Amino acid sequence: MNFVINRETLLAALQTIVGVVERNPMSPILVNLLLENSDKGLRLTVQDEEMQLTTTIAGDFGEAGSTTLPARKLLAAAQSLKRPEAELTFSFAEEQATIVSGRSRFVLATLPADEFPQIDREDGDAAIVVQQGLLKALLEKTTFAMAQQDIRHYLNGLLLEAQPDRLRAVATDGHRLAWAETELALPVKEVKQLIIPRKGAQELSKLLMDSDDEAAIRMTENNICVDLGQHVFVSKLIDGRFPDYARVVPEQGETPVVAERKKLLDALGTAKSILPSEKSNGVRISLSKDTLRALGRDDPNEGEDSMDVEYAGDEMELGFNASYLSEAVDHIRTDSVNITVSSPKSGCLLMPHAPEGGSDAKYVIMPLLL
Repeated sequence: MNFVINRETLLAALQTIVGVVERNPMSPILVNLLLENSDKGLRLTVQDEEMQLTTTIAGDFGEAGSTTLPARKLLAAAQSLKRPEAELTFSFAEEQATIVSGRSRFVLATLPADEFPQIDREDGDAAIVVQQGLLKALLEKTTFAMAQQDIRHYLNGLLLEAQPDRLRAVATDGHRLAWAETELALPVKEVKQLIIPRKGAQELSKLLMDSDDEAAIRMTENNICVDLGQHVFVSKLIDGRFPDYARVVPEQGETPVVAERKKLLDALGTAKSILPSEKSNGVRISLSKDTLRALGRDDPNEGEDSMDVEYAGDEMELGFNASYLSEAVDHIRTDSVNITVSSPKSGCLLMPHAPEGGSDAKYVIMPLLL
């Protein structure tokens, strides 16, 4: 199996998939990528303990065959060649690959293709078809709220839920919650829920294009497969029951705060600037008629800002994690934000301000006692 490939073509494929490869995996062969040449093109597959990612480079690359190569070393070799038009000639013999481009030469050790593990794929349910751009937006609006190394393992991932007419993504770390959804053009027959591990959700988000191209999602009891045409993503699932997220989402209030998004981010930034660390990242939010005040305090130091808002409710003082508030506001894409809070002890609901009604995203931040 010998072939020639353009440097830019190979580099683009490697950069797409190499993030999956662990630097020190439990199984040494998982530092390698599986390289398969067939009449369908050159297929590159990488895998860790949870997920598998495959990309196919279309073209005729000659003799069929397969082997494995160290993924990050191959990427480094391609990156070291600075001429975009450079071509790489691959030849294989005696458990090694020789790669030549001009006067540059690399020799990489290979391992047999049949030693490369595979994630078992059962036949999934009929595909849920959604535009890549819509699925990417769902993930971008929610994945930041996933937990990290929480003992409640089901929080270390993203809930993906297929309703008959919509697809919903939800993430929570127990202190905040992010919820986003999009309508499905082709309805599904039944409600299905699954939890994608944190790294898998992040890699899938990077893989998706902001385009109208289709993503076909198949869900099984043990894994999810997302077919993007050139790329195929497969991930094992987290076994566990996701919390009843709808129960913790407050109803939208009759007297919400309506704040300009950029000014609110600036006010929170002023209050945060005086705080000593993430561990003491609480800000006090004071509400009065048409005014919001944000205060950060590190005795005897203070940072304070106030802004005009639309608000006709009771005066109130509230405490929240400043970073959680800022991240939620930053992921809202409308010019203004709706904020609902009923009491200092209740969660804060943030939504895009959409005068025509309805919203595709909700964020809940639990209060702090300051």
